[in-house]
Amino acid sequence: MTTRRDFLRLAGLTSFSVALPSLPLWALEGRGVQKLTILHTNDVHSHVEPFQRGRNAGLGGAARRAALIQQIRQEEEHVLLLDAGDMFQGTPYFNFYGGELEFKLMSAMNYDAATIGNHDFDGGIDGLEKQLVHANFPLVISNYDFSDTIMNGKTQPFKIIRKGKLKIGIFGLGIELDGLVPEALYKKTRYLDPLPIAKQTAEYLKQEEKCDFVICLSHLGYKYKYEKVSDHVIAEHSKDIDLIIGGHTHTFLDQPTEIANAEGQRMLINQVGFAGINLGRIDVYFDQKKDGSRFVEGQPILVK
Repeated sequence: MTTRRDFLRLAGLTSFSVALPSLPLWALEGRGVQKLTILHTNDVHSHVEPFQRGRNAGLGGAARRAALIQQIRQEEEHVLLLDAGDMFQGTPYFNFYGGELEFKLMSAMNYDAATIGNHDFDGGIDGLEKQLVHANFPLVISNYDFSDTIMNGKTQPFKIIRKGKLKIGIFGLGIELDGLVPEALYKKTRYLDPLPIAKQTAEYLKQEEKCDFVICLSHLGYKYKYEKVSDHVIAEHSKDIDLIIGGHTHTFLDQPTEIANAEGQRMLINQVGFAGINLGRIDVYFDQKKDGSRFVEGQPILVK
């Protein structure tokens, strides 16, 4: 078992279904099914340690999350590990290290990709760029234009990852920074309307790149009572996204939310609160003998 001290040293610092709902999992195993396990976090906010007091006392912590991830990787062949933004800000670890520790810990856990949240600019765009040397995973963001900033060329609009026979497309969407972040921190970063960007990027990944599964890492927020773009809005007005992994609103979901997309087909949204209290897990079973059929189950794992 990895202890907190061991893990900090490693970092370098002292059920729900979609399609095939009537088939039990044991039956799927004999149908040429490939399983993909998606693990995810959002809004960890520099919570390196477990909570020490309050209603969340004893929950969370990077070392415990790392141990869970390691255990699942030993049990499953094809695992993705993703984050939906706001990795920074929330504890003195960020104030002291400026994001270095957060990126080193995520790199030690072998995250596959993350997107950018508004609080990831709290050390300034120059501070964010400075810490990228400690990240061995890409930041995917398709609706921030960094052309006139120090972050130009330092992010990717999307990433394609192969797991077995599966081709997985992953892209990111960030929230509008104006009004949330002082302009002096994000400088000349241009925010682009996420809805047309999401449609265009997902269509490219699904139709041109022929991805079997398209994941959007979103820091837009789960849903709002007033008119504002959110994960629900993206889901309802797009057609090529299979799963939105969200953040920003710190929404605790007991299971992924099923949404009808622009073509009336079912897709999923998931979010697991904040501070690393939960590790999200979604298992997708792809029926390779019946094109397009999938069985999905998902629930958060309490980190304790």
